[in-house]
Amino acid sequence: MERRELFSSLTSSLRGEARESKQTKILRPPYYIDEDAFLKGCTECEDKPCATICEEQIVIIQEDGTPKLDLSISGCTFCDDCAIACEFDVLQVEAVRKIDAKIEINVLECMSWHQTMCFSCKDPCAENAIDFLGMFRPTINEEKCTNCGLCIHTCPVQAIKIII
Repeated sequence: MERRELFSSLTSSLRGEARESKQTKILRPPYYIDEDAFLKGCTECEDKPCATICEEQIVIIQEDGTPKLDLSISGCTFCDDCAIACEFDVLQVEAVRKIDAKIEINVLECMSWHQTMCFSCKDPCAENAIDFLGMFRPTINEEKCTNCGLCIHTCPVQAIKIII
């Protein structure tokens, strides 16, 4: 990354502008080994049990027949149900990993960064990946965070965003 790009991304982040990704990335369920397997195995699957079994209803089937995660609806609980239901082994419980995205807190929008006590993002985090400085200024510990998205929906001011 060049210095100009770095400063541009930092200033747009501070202004609250959304970052545009150079390529459109698809958030896949966190149980896959090979991205190419989606194009082969998922198009052969007719029932799409991964989407119908998801209790959070975040597995959405795209036009090409492959599943993607929609974390605007809810977050992933890593329940393994979609992987267990996968008939073509595209999704496998043994392959579980972090969701391929990044969660960020916009400090300009976050109430806790403005001296209002709020722990609404910390409460649903099963990994304790949101650290507070005292009782304010939450930050996401990227080493612990699974990018599940459960914190996004509990934020009363929508200060938490997912970056793809």
